[in-house]
Amino acid sequence: MRCWTSRGWRASWARDEDKKLLEMAITSWGRKVLHVFDRGYARSLWLGALYHFSARFVLRWRHNYRLLFEGKLKAAWKIAQGKKAWGSRGLWDARRRKWVSASVLAFPVRHPDHPDLPLWLVVVRRTGGQPWYLLTSEPVENAAQAWKVAMAYARRWQIELAWKSCKSELGMQSPRVWDWESRLKLLGLATLAYAFLLHLLTEPFVLLRRWLFRYACHRSGQHLRSTRVPLARLRLALSRLWLAYPPRFSRRAGLPV
Repeated sequence: MRCWTSRGWRASWARDEDKKLLEMAITSWGRKVLHVFDRGYARSLWLGALYHFSARFVLRWRHNYRLLFEGKLKAAWKIAQGKKAWGSRGLWDARRRKWVSASVLAFPVRHPDHPDLPLWLVVVRRTGGQPWYLLTSEPVENAAQAWKVAMAYARRWQIELAWKSCKSELGMQSPRVWDWESRLKLLGLATLAYAFLLHLLTEPFVLLRRWLFRYACHRSGQHLRSTRVPLARLRLALSRLWLAYPPRFSRRAGLPV
């Protein structure tokens, strides 16, 4: 995780920080990674950065943003209007936690500011929800490839849950200091705690987690028994355990004994 500020002499621009992270990811993994972006990145400037680094990506496009299709500029929703789907299947809605019926179709398109960048617009129609308009650099010539793009974007909800845990559970959204050095220390401590919690979620600590949940954060009910281990519950269990049995520290070394 990297922290930045828009205030003071260390101020920087959000898109500059995004570009640094994108460059770092491309340097580390090249084209092995498929980058997934939400609608906040649906703009010409970010497409230019992805084109520059030759990145593989799936980007949720806004329905009223225009693209070149068959030589004409059209809004994304007009490109798909009245077109028959390539196929349908059940799709798990992670936000509403239920299966919904969905269908896909795709079109080869171009962006007017980057006509040399080959793109595909994948449209995912869902029951009870707004369609997804997904702009991707991946070739989509059949239903199987279209579903691959749709499923890649559906996984982005895990990213949303990760940010929710950091901002709400660990308090990264609301540090009560304005000095950058002091704020950076608090964010560093929160990041260290987050890394520790993620470490406890790994396979070697299965038995330890079961004991910890049973002892310090017991829950009953079918919903919690069938749900995967939530990060919030792990944090709460550790908090209750350490409040009940505070660790003792050595006065000489400052280490737990």
